Amino acid sequence: MTDALIAITIVWGFVFLYGIMATMDFGAGFWSMVYINHEQTNATKIANSYLSPTWEVTNTFIVGVVVAIYSLFPGAAYTIGTVLIVPGSLILLLLTIRSAFLVFSHSVEQYEKLLTYITGITGLIIPGLLISVLPITHLGVIEGEHGSETLNLFQLFTNPNEYAFLGFGIFSTLLLSSLLLSDYAKQVDEPIAYKVYRRDAMITGPLAIVMAFMIMYTLKSEASWLYVRMMEDRTLLLLSLLLFVVAGAALYLPYFSKRDVKGMPRVAVIAVVTQYLIASYVYGKAHLPYMIYPNVTITSGFTDPSSFRAVFITYIVGFAILVPGFYYFWSIFMRDQRKKIKKKHISQS
Repeated sequence: MTDALIAITIVWGFVFLYGIMATMDFGAGFWSMVYINHEQTNATKIANSYLSPTWEVTNTFIVGVVVAIYSLFPGAAYTIGTVLIVPGSLILLLLTIRSAFLVFSHSVEQYEKLLTYITGITGLIIPGLLISVLPITHLGVIEGEHGSETLNLFQLFTNPNEYAFLGFGIFSTLLLSSLLLSDYAKQVDEPIAYKVYRRDAMITGPLAIVMAFMIMYTLKSEASWLYVRMMEDRTLLLLSLLLFVVAGAALYLPYFSKRDVKGMPRVAVIAVVTQYLIASYVYGKAHLPYMIYPNVTITSGFTDPSSFRAVFITYIVGFAILVPGFYYFWSIFMRDQRKKIKKKHISQS
C-alpha cells in the first residue's frame, strides 16, 4: 500500500466516522422536533437525552476531516476549497446556527419549541447537503484548469444523481438515528418511545434502500466510469444489500426478555453500520485514483513523504487517545442513564 493510499484511507475513515456520528446528532434533533407535541410517548425526551452527549463530540470528526485533507493533500486543498466554497459555506452556516440554537434551547424556556424546530429542520437539511457533496467529486462538473477551477452549479443541480444522493443522505440519517434511538429507548426502559422509533425505522428503511438503487441507476448514465468500477465489486454490494435485509428482519424478530417487546434494534444498528461501511468501501475503491474527477488524483495532491510520516504518526497517537476516550465517554453516559432508571423504579415502588 502506497503512502498516498494510506493517506486517503485516513481521510475516508474520518468521513465515514463523521457520517455515523452526525447521524446520531442530526437525526436525533429532527425526531425531537417531530415528537415535541407528543409528550405521552417520551420520544422527544429520549431524543434530547441522546442528542446532548453527541453533538459536542460530532464536531471533532469534521475538524479531523478538514485537517486531514489540508495536511495530507495540500496540493488538492486549493481545488477542493474553491469548488466547495458555496456548498461548504452553506453547510458551515447551518452548523453554526444549529449549534447556537442547541445551546440556547436549554436556557431560554419560552422559546424552547421554536429553537427545537430550527435545530430539527437544520438537522434534516445538513446531512443531505453533506452527502450531496460526493457527486461534485465524480460527475465532472468542475470547469477550468488547476488554479482557476469553478463549480458549474447549474450542471450540478440539474443532474439527477445529485438528488439521488440528497435523498439517500436524508433517509439514511432518519433510518440510522431511529434505530439508535429505539435501541436507546429500550435500554432506558421507555417501551412507548421504543415502539415509536421502531416504527420510524420500518418506514425510513425501505425509502433509504430505494434511494440507494436510484444512486446506482443514475450513476450508470451520469458517471459510467464510476458505475462500471463499482460493479466490479458487485459481490460486496450484494452483501451490503443482504445486511439491510438482516437489519429489517431484526426489527421483527421476538426478543426474549421479561417484557413482551419485539425487535432487536442493536443487531439492526450493527447490520446497517456494517452495510454502510461495505458500500462506502466499494464507492471509495472505485473512485480511486481520483479525489475530484478528472482534475485531482491522490498522487497529484499528496504531500511530501517526510511530512506524511510526521502527520501519520500524529494521527496514530490521536486515534489512540480519541477512540478509548470516546468509548469511556459513552459508557459513562449509558451508566448515568441506567442509574436514572433505577431511581425511577425506586420512586414508583
